[in-house]
Amino acid sequence: MGERRIFTKEFKERAVELAQNTNRKHSEIAQDLGINRNMPA
Repeated sequence: MGERRIFTKEFKERAVELAQNTNRKHSEIAQDLGINRNMPA
């Protein structure tokens, strides 16, 4: 298993904002952010 990554509050807020306020697929947003779409919150 890989090393656990730590995300800042700002990163998480930006990810949520993109998911809620754009018409992009969650998989596209995750790829842009460099995270796995199925990563738990």
